[in-house]
Parts: sequence; structure tokens; C-alpha cells
Amino acid sequence: MAAYLKRLAGALGAYQLPSILQKLLAVLLLPVYTGRIGPGGFGIVETLATFVILISIVARLGLIESFLRYYFSDTDQQRRDALVRRTTVVVLAATTALCAALALPAGPLAVLVTSERVPGAFRVAVLGIWSFTNLELALAVLRVDERLRAYAMVNTINVTVTVAVSVVLVVALGDGYEGLLIANYGTTTVVLLGLWWWLRARLIGPVVRGTAADAFGTLLRFGLPTLPAEASVYALSVLDRQYLIHSNGPGAAGRYAIAMKVAGAISLVVTAFQYAWPPLAYSISDDAQAARLYSLVTTYYCALTGWAVAGLALEARYIVTILAPHPGYLGSYTAIPWVSLGWALYGLWVVLLVLAGRAKVTRRNFPAALVGLAVNVALLVVLVPRYGIAGAGVALCGAYVAMLAVMHLLVRRAFPVGFDWRRLAQLALVAGGLATAGDLVLPRTGAEGFALRALAFLAIAPALWLTGFVQQAEREQARVAIARLRRRMGAA
Repeated sequence: MAAYLKRLAGALGAYQLPSILQKLLAVLLLPVYTGRIGPGGFGIVETLATFVILISIVARLGLIESFLRYYFSDTDQQRRDALVRRTTVVVLAATTALCAALALPAGPLAVLVTSERVPGAFRVAVLGIWSFTNLELALAVLRVDERLRAYAMVNTINVTVTVAVSVVLVVALGDGYEGLLIANYGTTTVVLLGLWWWLRARLIGPVVRGTAADAFGTLLRFGLPTLPAEASVYALSVLDRQYLIHSNGPGAAGRYAIAMKVAGAISLVVTAFQYAWPPLAYSISDDAQAARLYSLVTTYYCALTGWAVAGLALEARYIVTILAPHPGYLGSYTAIPWVSLGWALYGLWVVLLVLAGRAKVTRRNFPAALVGLAVNVALLVVLVPRYGIAGAGVALCGAYVAMLAVMHLLVRRAFPVGFDWRRLAQLALVAGGLATAGDLVLPRTGAEGFALRALAFLAIAPALWLTGFVQQAEREQARVAIARLRRRMGAA
């Protein structure tokens, strides 16, 4: 088990470090970008970015998931290489045909997606669909071979070069939001071509028969059923922006995008949890022990993310003022608490996906996702006209709550877990109460307001401790762990 966890930790480092670097640089450069790109332009960029990812999920036809599944069903290296070639050719053909079809009517499609006739920006996004989808498959080849250093290097190069090019285009040349799009998707295209050249020995070779995935239909039969649930869940990140940009304009979408960038602090925790949790959860063979662990992990996941969401909610105005000083972005703070909470709720969806996977009832994922989409649409229509981007954030949270409720009802009998509802309610009362009271009572401007709100944030952890959130057995385990750590530090 120790060797497995060490291997998992190494993989997590390779997968997460580039993501952390990307999000960190994106946040640090926000003042640079927002000082030169207005809310409308930034809204177009972020709306097109979500469009790229959604279409990419559809364009790959589930073939990347099929590739990962069938690569390990055969130990013969020649047949594995043949599977790499077959999948690469099919994904390349599918994305090229789709992107050609999208690029031709760029003007009308740009209006449909962004509410603005920006054919040039839309064609750059179409290039992004092509390069992003094919790069995902090329990176999957590195993942199956566990070439972690190469994986991290490729992604780090992609991030750093993108940042450098975007600074040149946006700051030095003044190309605005179009320069930001070109930097993102142009760099991805160059990185893809370089990675293909590096993997050319795997991509060029003879046709080899004799694998379980010889037939194209075999790959599709496994991959296509994964599309509806994955696309439906990601559609939640598209619908709110689409509704905002068409009802309230690109400026509202730009302010909402800034709120999403700030909520990236929560997404880092959620993404790490999404990578680390399933392997550990599935590795426990005893169902009773697994159920206890699932409940405990859920409780402390909620404690960590709930505390972080409360901090972002308390300091939202100050964060926006620092990261997006352009006055047009100030209203972004109203959506930050809600989109941050939405990210935290997505982590609970990951917990329930594992329950469904363990009980082998994964077909129940899609109905829950559909309910979430329906609730999201209904709440957007009701809330956005009155509350603007804050209403969109509330709609996102409502959609995730509906998804979680339906999914829990669908899987609770297949694999029962006794979630600690008392402590979860206690967490909501303490963290939510302090954050809400602090936001209503404490000053909203000046250094004094910032300091008092920080104190309110810091008070959440001791308040949970004093109200008995941490159980006696967990306190003892914490003391033992701290004592052990101190002995090791003293020995060193």
C-alpha cells in the first residue's frame, strides 16, 4: 500500500503542478489583462473557452477513454503502438472534419455563441478545439506509459509559452482579447505538433491485428456511452455564460469570468481531490471499512472547502479590486461566493460518482446530470434578470444541489454510506453563519475592513473545534500524528 500511495503521489505531482502553475500565472496576470481588455472582450474570451472544451468532449467521441481502457488489455508493445496509431488517426479525422464545418460559417456561429459577430475570434477558438482535443490524446499516451516527467514538461512548456506570447500580444502589441485567444490556442497547436514529432515512432508504423480494439466499433461502443454524462456535467459551465452573454451582454459574462478565476482557489483543491480520491476509494476491498472512510473523507472535504469558500466570500471585494482594477469588473465580487460554492459542490459529485462506480451503477449518472441541467436553466431564467451574475452563481449551486440529491437517491441503496449529516449541518451553520454575519456587519472598504474580515475567516476553524466538530478519536489521532512529526523533526 505504501508503494502504491507513493506512486499515486508522484503521478499527482506531475498532473497537478502544471495546473497549479497555470492557475497561479492566470491570477497573477489578471491585473495586466483586465487593464487592457474590457469586461466585454474578456467575456468573449471566456465564453469561447468553455465552448472549446464542451465541443472537444463531443469531438473525441469517447475515444480517449476507450484508448485508456484498451491499452492495458494487451501487453504486446506492437499492438499497443497500433492502438495509439488507430486512435490518433480517428480522433484527428473526426476533429478535422468537425472544425472545418465549424470554421466556414464563422460569423453566424460567433453570434450564436458570443452574441457578437467576431468571426476571426471564433475561428481561433475552432483551431483551439482541434489542437486541444488532439493534444489530450497525445498526453494520454504519456499517461499510459507513466512518463510523468515528460507529461509535466510538455504542460509546463505549454503554460509558460502561452503566458509569454499573451503578454507580447496583449501588452506590447495591443491586440486585446484576440491576442489572448491567439496566444492560448496558437501555442497549444505548436506544442501539439512538437509532441507528435516526439512521439513519431509510436504514430508511424504498420497495421497490427489481434487486439480487442481492432474494430473501430469496439472503441466507439465503450467510449460513446461516457459522453452524455460528461458533456451534461460540463454543460453547467457553459449554460450560465451563454445565458449571461445573450441576456446581459459580453460585459456581464466578463465579470462572471473574473469571479470564476477567483474561485480557481477552490478548483485546485477539487481537481487534486478528483485525481487522488478514486484510486484510494476503489483500493479498499472491505465494503464496511470503505463506507466509513467515504463518510469521514466527505466530512473533512466539506470542512476544508467550506472554510475556503467562506474566506473568498468575506474578502471578495478586496480580491476583485486587486486582481481586476478596471472599474468595469468591480461587480464580479457578487458572484464569487456562489461560484466558489459551486466548485466545492462539484467535489461532492466526485464522491457520489465513486459510489456509483463501486456499486457498478454508472448509468445512473446521466439522469442526475440531466436533472441538474434542467434546474440550472430554470434558475437562470428566474434569477439572472433580477440578480445578474450573482443569480447565475446561485443557479449553478442549485443545479449541483439537485444533481447531488438525485444521485444520492439513485445510489444510496446500491452502496449505503452513513454520511455524518449532523457535522455537515454544523459546518454549514458555523462557517456559513460567520461568513454571512461578517459580510453584513464588518466594513467593506479600507484596511480595517480587510483585517476584520480576515479575523472572521480565521475564527471559523477554532469555532468548529470548540463546538465539537472534531471528534475525540480524531483529536487523539491528531495528537499522535503531531507528536510523531515533532520526534522526526527533532531527530533531523
